[in-house]
Amino acid sequence: MINFNGELQNPENIKLSLENRAFKYGDAIFETVKVMHKKVVFWEDHYFRLMASMRMLRMKIPIEFTLEFLEQEILKTVATQNEAIAYRVRLNVFRKDGGLYTPKTNKIDFTIEAKESTYQTKDTYALDVYKDFYNYSGLLSTIKTNNRMVNTLASIFADENDLDNCILLNEKKGVVEVTNGNIFVVKGNVVKTPALTEGCIKGITRLKVLEILFRNKELTIEETSISPFEIQKADEVFITNAIIGVQPVTSYKKKTFSTEIGKKIASNLKILQIAGN
Repeated sequence: MINFNGELQNPENIKLSLENRAFKYGDAIFETVKVMHKKVVFWEDHYFRLMASMRMLRMKIPIEFTLEFLEQEILKTVATQNEAIAYRVRLNVFRKDGGLYTPKTNKIDFTIEAKESTYQTKDTYALDVYKDFYNYSGLLSTIKTNNRMVNTLASIFADENDLDNCILLNEKKGVVEVTNGNIFVVKGNVVKTPALTEGCIKGITRLKVLEILFRNKELTIEETSISPFEIQKADEVFITNAIIGVQPVTSYKKKTFSTEIGKKIASNLKILQIAGN
């Protein structure tokens, strides 16, 4: 079942018009969340990111869009699915129909989709750089809009070249993220991740991993600019998102990496997911 504005409907009954602004202009944002044990993982962080994104895009936030309301709508949608260990849920928010570039209204509609989450961490994971198009640095790139053409093209490139993922660059040719998550680079006792000013998504799992890393007194954490050359010189690389958690990278071009720190962070993150902190 699909949740459309709070009403559960069969997917074939969902009718979006040709005036739908998400379709015509990408005038939409989304949150991807993980549900485990009837609990939305890190929901408070996801909720406040969604509210901040809606405000940035001048969307009118409905009075009923409280933390508790949206959480219950997510769980209500998940309850219509077959029983599973974990679920992948997408909450999509888009401006109501009408207008050209200038919308007729800033009021919104929303949909919630839920599917079983079956991702398993891979033992081998290969990356390379996607160079055809850039993700531009700036605040708009830090939120999850429906404008994901660079991610789509990079994913096609990865598939055509037997890669698991691709690194996206910004207009300064600095590392931004991968097609579906944030990236961390380890060299010695220094762990780097692209700063938000580089144009990376303000990932919730990125935030949680940074919190884990800051508690480790043996490591130095830097949110900064990273060149592709640094990845080739790294000891470890790992990527993060809400569904996979932490996925260690094992190869980049001809370079192979160890995975010790990435696996430790992954274990710590799983504890946080269960504890809900």
